[in-house]
Amino acid sequence: MPASVERGKWGAWDEVADLLPHTYAVAVQRAGGVAVIVPPDPYGVENPDAFLDGADALLLAGGADIDPSAYGAEPHPETKATYKLRDDFEVALARRAMERDIPMLGICRGMQLLNVAAGGDLVQHLPEVLGHDQHRTTPGTFADHEVRLRPDSLAARAVGTDRSDVKSHHHQGPGQLGGGIEPTGWGQDDANVEAIEMPTLRFALGVLWHPEEDEASRVIAALVAEARDRMKALAE
Repeated sequence: MPASVERGKWGAWDEVADLLPHTYAVAVQRAGGVAVIVPPDPYGVENPDAFLDGADALLLAGGADIDPSAYGAEPHPETKATYKLRDDFEVALARRAMERDIPMLGICRGMQLLNVAAGGDLVQHLPEVLGHDQHRTTPGTFADHEVRLRPDSLAARAVGTDRSDVKSHHHQGPGQLGGGIEPTGWGQDDANVEAIEMPTLRFALGVLWHPEEDEASRVIAALVAEARDRMKALAE
């Protein structure tokens, strides 16, 4: 799980830190996996195998906006707090994971990153397109809404149903889809693309919501199960 780089405060300290919300690690551990957080690394941009060789799966987590230069666009006034090294590192890992068919899950920003890595772009401020901000009503608070999923999709299998209540916190989303990517989930009320996947790969899924914030969600457990199956297959 590549880490975000953010300023953090704990006790008397106020420092730039490599971090992810603890809920990601807990969700992986609850499913029987081992969660490994990796800071963005310039070496990994050119040598992603050095990081993927020891991984059974790749989880791209949420976080700050992706620098629009990653998909050839100029920044929107609402695109903020970008960190180019994280973008470059995660794009390199995602592209190499696609080539190696390593199970991969993108969550929120990670779903957007998956689309960018495949050659797609982003809508930089969805409220201008959707006419509302119901996916991020209050900064720092997850918004609840419903998604519908294509019944035969990986997204539906991972969730366990073709309709689900989810928790979101985002203002961006996929625009033009990258090569090999299909949309398989949409907002119930606004038809915003909420899930994407790459059907030619064993497990390459992106969801725009936050399954790590829902203890009942099966999405991260589905990634761990796929990683376990891959590990067993490689050992045979």
